[in-house]
Amino acid sequence: MRLVKVTSDNIHVYTNLAQAYEAEFSLIMGKKPDKNGLFPLDTQLGGDVMGYLCYIDDLPAGHAAIEHIAHDHFDICDFYVAPVFRQQQTGRQFASLLFEMLRGKWEIKQVEGAEHATKFWRRVVNEYTAGHYREDQYQCPRWGLVTRQCFDHKLP
Repeated sequence: MRLVKVTSDNIHVYTNLAQAYEAEFSLIMGKKPDKNGLFPLDTQLGGDVMGYLCYIDDLPAGHAAIEHIAHDHFDICDFYVAPVFRQQQTGRQFASLLFEMLRGKWEIKQVEGAEHATKFWRRVVNEYTAGHYREDQYQCPRWGLVTRQCFDHKLP
């Protein structure tokens, strides 16, 4: 597995995967494609939001959008692994590599109705932190009711 930061040279790969991500969540988020068949992206890269691509055998397997909230505080805005790469620990490995690369405080949110995502993140974060994380639900101004996992590398 190889992680690559999104640049102007590979933004098209990120955008293609982001379309698949948006389509997957379209039922939950109530989004429809436009007249060209494209979904609007909820998360735009730039400013404090960085994009990463995950490659397996030189094929793009997934993407992530990470917001840099503060000095060492990060929020996973989008996280996607193409279905053909799931059930192979790809998501867990991808997330773990991001956590290691960007050490600090982390937040991961799942919108209401995305139980599959909540189950995935609980498992990944629990394993990564050996159970040293916090979970809550709150009304996010952007996403509505969300389930959130938080942890800090400085915790035991």
